[in-house]
Amino acid sequence: MRQVLVFLGVMLLLHLKAAAQERPAYLDPTLPIEVRVEDLLGRMTLEEKVAQMLSMWQTKRLIVDEQNRFDPSRAPEWFKLGIGRIERPSEYFQTAREAAAFTNAIQRWVKENTRLGIPVLFHEEALHGIQAAEATSYPQAIALASTWNPALVERVYGRIAREVRARGVHQVLAPVVDVGREPRWGRIEETFGEDPYLVAEMGKAAVWGLQGRRVPPVGPGHVIATLKHMAGHGQPESGINVAPVFFGERHLREVFLYPFREAVEKAHALSVMASYNEIDGIPSHVNAWMLRDVLRGEWGFRGVIVSDWFAIRQLITKHHVAADEAEAARRALAATVDIELPDYDVYPVLLEQVKKGLIPESAVDEAVRRLLWAKFAVGLFDGEPYVDEAEASRVNASEEDRALALEAAREAIILLKNDGLLPLEAGRLDRVAVIGPHAGEVLLGGYSGRPRYTVSILEGLRERLRGEAEVLYAEGVRITEDSVFTDEPQPHLGGERAYPRWVADTVVWTDPESNRRRIEEAVALARRSDVAILVVGGNEQTSREAWAVNHLGDRLSLRLPGQQEELVKAVSATGVPVVLVVIGGQPYVITELVDRVGAIVWGWYLGQETGRAVAEVLLGDYNPAGRLPITIPRHEGQLPAYYSHKPSKELDYVDGTSRPLFPFGYGLSYTRFAYRSVRLEPDRVGGCGVVRVLVELENVGDRAGDEVVQVYVRDRVSSVARPVKELKGFRRVHLGPGERKVVEIELGPEAFAFYGLEMERVVEAGWFDVLVGGNSEELISVPLEITEDCNLGP
Repeated sequence: MRQVLVFLGVMLLLHLKAAAQERPAYLDPTLPIEVRVEDLLGRMTLEEKVAQMLSMWQTKRLIVDEQNRFDPSRAPEWFKLGIGRIERPSEYFQTAREAAAFTNAIQRWVKENTRLGIPVLFHEEALHGIQAAEATSYPQAIALASTWNPALVERVYGRIAREVRARGVHQVLAPVVDVGREPRWGRIEETFGEDPYLVAEMGKAAVWGLQGRRVPPVGPGHVIATLKHMAGHGQPESGINVAPVFFGERHLREVFLYPFREAVEKAHALSVMASYNEIDGIPSHVNAWMLRDVLRGEWGFRGVIVSDWFAIRQLITKHHVAADEAEAARRALAATVDIELPDYDVYPVLLEQVKKGLIPESAVDEAVRRLLWAKFAVGLFDGEPYVDEAEASRVNASEEDRALALEAAREAIILLKNDGLLPLEAGRLDRVAVIGPHAGEVLLGGYSGRPRYTVSILEGLRERLRGEAEVLYAEGVRITEDSVFTDEPQPHLGGERAYPRWVADTVVWTDPESNRRRIEEAVALARRSDVAILVVGGNEQTSREAWAVNHLGDRLSLRLPGQQEELVKAVSATGVPVVLVVIGGQPYVITELVDRVGAIVWGWYLGQETGRAVAEVLLGDYNPAGRLPITIPRHEGQLPAYYSHKPSKELDYVDGTSRPLFPFGYGLSYTRFAYRSVRLEPDRVGGCGVVRVLVELENVGDRAGDEVVQVYVRDRVSSVARPVKELKGFRRVHLGPGERKVVEIELGPEAFAFYGLEMERVVEAGWFDVLVGGNSEELISVPLEITEDCNLGP
């Protein structure tokens, strides 16, 4: 009997060994990703390879039934080759659970019915929350930058990743790390502002939140981040989306490429999207120098470069640098653009191009190798590539997410002016007038979803003042003909208007005469109120992404759209105290209004919890500490108006000053802070050395609050012209009344480096000013001597 058992055991081991040998290496999770990728690539036909370079968005209609459920019987025959990626699987559905069921159904069919069972990688838009139903809507990117709190931003994007992954999605097209230096541009709200250092710090935080701190692998609850849009997209000519940019290499590297480099080298972002624009005549999607030589070569990027939507076709239709699809595909692939988004359009011609010998198959292999690596990195080949559909419902828009959205909104709010009017004292108020075109709904901004919960400013104030004061509403003016104009709370809206307003091609501006009647009603309400809360700004139609000649979004003017200035002047003329609350996606020129109001609260788009956060700030429950991530100009004629300009741009105009209305980094508080001392340790250092900036900060007011300590650097004499100052460090610090703290910020050689005459990063010996304060203009200067040069390489 014992001999029989031994014999059976040996036979079992031989069977298992044979089975293991038959199992493809790419399915073995114990092997390195690179080994698995090569094994899988070696098994693929050319047709299967090209299929991995294609994606589906609108063409999803080919594979769904009338209820938008996956129906493989409708799919074209080529779908059995597999597909690289599918865009926005959540857009058809009203719940996160339905979206998860959709991705599960596709993954199951692909695994069981394609020859090699290569899973699909799903994408979503997630600029400040998933662009989908039941997702948490956080403050817009420029508002997140206003927090000056990278740790908070990392937490926000970490929660976004959790919601996304629960739906069966593995990559998001975020964050935007374009440096935004053209406020007329409709996409300025999507950026983290005008300063490359601030953008880089926020961008790294977003990547860490999305991907996790250690990649690969991209573990459970995390997704691949996609840096957008490389590069120069944030300062288009005349403020027109996709218009050309004209920068020298030095400026391009130091300003617009810097956040991308930081996010690639330090945060290890795994994907980059090329930009629509051209730089010095070369569209980014064929800019081999930028994408292949700099991004992949100099920075060592090994991830996936994705096209922007339909951008490869634009090489033919917009830029006119390719005669046909074949030339556009060849040039984009030569620049190492790996996959075409959002639909298969131009890249299918790669198949015939390889067969004709016009493109080497090795070029396709390189792209597919990177695309497969990403699928392995997110664990799609290990275990079952499915998600728990019930968990998707529990994870999306949880109470924890709602609390974080409120925290982010609070920290983003900026107090720009206060003549002692704020905070309001509830006990001294009988009637509060809330006036403004969108005070009764929540504006979310571009790339927004449909959150489960929203709180408008009207609702937030009514809730906060219930039982203490009457809160009445007047529309004041209407900007575009889809505004909410009832004075009743609108909880059913739930952000429903934001996305339709953003995508609608036609913008219907409201008739001025009807607005004047609304202004009369607002003035009448203000006269019988103790205070007027004037909520002004824009909406998702007045400034947005302009993606077609019939879908515009950039502005000629930065004045408040509609008759809002007339409204502010009329209400302020009543003598009633006025608080101006600004909600919108761009800086507005409000020069003529500043002296007419007692306080100005700037919010950008604050997300689903807008009303609660604004009410808390107005009533003093929260002490505002947001800081401007972008300059607010006095006049459009000042543009571009960023703070870190060159010394040669310091003259005034013959008809006015060149100083901004509110400078970069500016923001007030309900308390006051004193900078007791600033010192450097050491104050003399070699070029490759490290300097510690020590700031003794004291809260000299009677309220707890946050101060944002900002550190700038100025090179007194250099071989090439340098900016008048550059942000190189910051810290958001909380202090109680009377509390004093020493804040330490470290400056390494990169803080003093620039691209020198030989286009290498150098620190030159000489004298520097280290400038410390609460904004970019009110600064304490201390000298630093650097005794020797330091070369940091390309």
